[in-house]
Amino acid sequence: MLIRRLTECPEFIAGDNSILRELLHPDKADLKLRYSLAHAIVRPGVTTRLHRLTTSEVYFIMEGEGIMHIDGETSPVLPGDTVYIPPGAKQQIHNPGTRDLVFICLVDPAWRKEDEEVW
Repeated sequence: MLIRRLTECPEFIAGDNSILRELLHPDKADLKLRYSLAHAIVRPGVTTRLHRLTTSEVYFIMEGEGIMHIDGETSPVLPGDTVYIPPGAKQQIHNPGTRDLVFICLVDPAWRKEDEEVW
């Protein structure tokens, strides 16, 4: 049985400038997964750097409020919202609120540095 506690996962600044904690990644543990799973935080007033992945990505918004930008489309996001980001889409998220924007990121196939382009 594998249980990952968020507080035991190291925090780091991702290439898009969000604060990440990697929860599950098949290259870093003996897991039979295609995807990777991470916990992300975007601080108030921060916009992540414009980036795109060659893989698909899903955000599940847990706390705070955000403005999602995908390939020129913009939409507000709130807790309970799920955002699908297709492969190759230019994306970023902005936190216009006064609290942290917290969400889960699922990348399929699993995230790899060479699959991401950041501007």
